[in-house]
Amino acid sequence: VQLQASGGGLVQSGGSLRLSCAASGFSLGRYAVGWFRQAPGKEREGVLCINSAGYMPYFEDSVKGRFTISRDYAKNTVYLQMNSLKPEDTAVYSCAARLNYCSPSSNYDYWGQGTLVTVSS
Repeated sequence: VQLQASGGGLVQSGGSLRLSCAASGFSLGRYAVGWFRQAPGKEREGVLCINSAGYMPYFEDSVKGRFTISRDYAKNTVYLQMNSLKPEDTAVYSCAARLNYCSPSSNYDYWGQGTLVTVSS
């Protein structure tokens, strides 16, 4: 059972990135998948989530209108599309899965390793 986060990198302010969270060893279909981020010197915070029914609550107001989440059942993967990136979005982004419902806290069953997103000004 594994979650693999990927897609991070260095991008200029205003640019876009798409992060992927691929699951292996289990099906994401019944799981809520959340994206979290941790900036240097700060605590981890929830960003956005998609639950098993497709509901997509935002946990972080600053990304509304810029970040979206989607899932590809065939590829067993959840994506985080990040547009209009700002330097304050710089962080290590991690994905996590828990059964059915999203949660803004860290009580998820499975975690992927982080992928670093750096936004230059």
